[in-house]
Amino acid sequence: MDALLIALLGCLLGEMGDKSQFLVLALATRYDRNGAVIAGVIVAAIANAAISAFAGAWVGPMLGGEARLLFMALSILFLGAGLLWRVSKPDPLEGWRTGAFLTTALGLFILGFGDGPQFLILGIATRTADPILAGIGGAIGMIAALVPVVVARHQLLAVLPMRAIRWTGGAILLVTGAVMALSATGLL
Repeated sequence: MDALLIALLGCLLGEMGDKSQFLVLALATRYDRNGAVIAGVIVAAIANAAISAFAGAWVGPMLGGEARLLFMALSILFLGAGLLWRVSKPDPLEGWRTGAFLTTALGLFILGFGDGPQFLILGIATRTADPILAGIGGAIGMIAALVPVVVARHQLLAVLPMRAIRWTGGAILLVTGAVMALSATGLL
């Protein structure tokens, strides 16, 4: 159960104020079809989480206990550093003529591929014995961060203190990842 909760909270935090939210905001405003955009968000989140969980289940048995802990620590450090990094708004995919669902699903899948939340799911799936729960938690976390943007549009991003959320979350994740990395290397 810890794999589910850590992935859920980490991915929720990792998506706050990220490029994915800005892309979803642009697509929801452009298409004005909430159901199709939300369906695209769900498909992209599940696809990215499934790939990460599968890769973690495949890589995990090849690594020793300390290496798995170090791998997870590095994924947490990567996500924490990403939260401190300045976010540039992504291409709103205006040249795509594929419709609301497909544009959202493909755009978010491509944008999320190799992003911090995907690496976090990979790290958790590598470390724990429950890669499926890590994938489920990560998908729920991404969906929980992106769907309210579709429904509330500009109001949500204007009300939430995104900079404070990103900086505080980044600092917490960097400290947590550093402690885990020091523990994995035997320095702590």
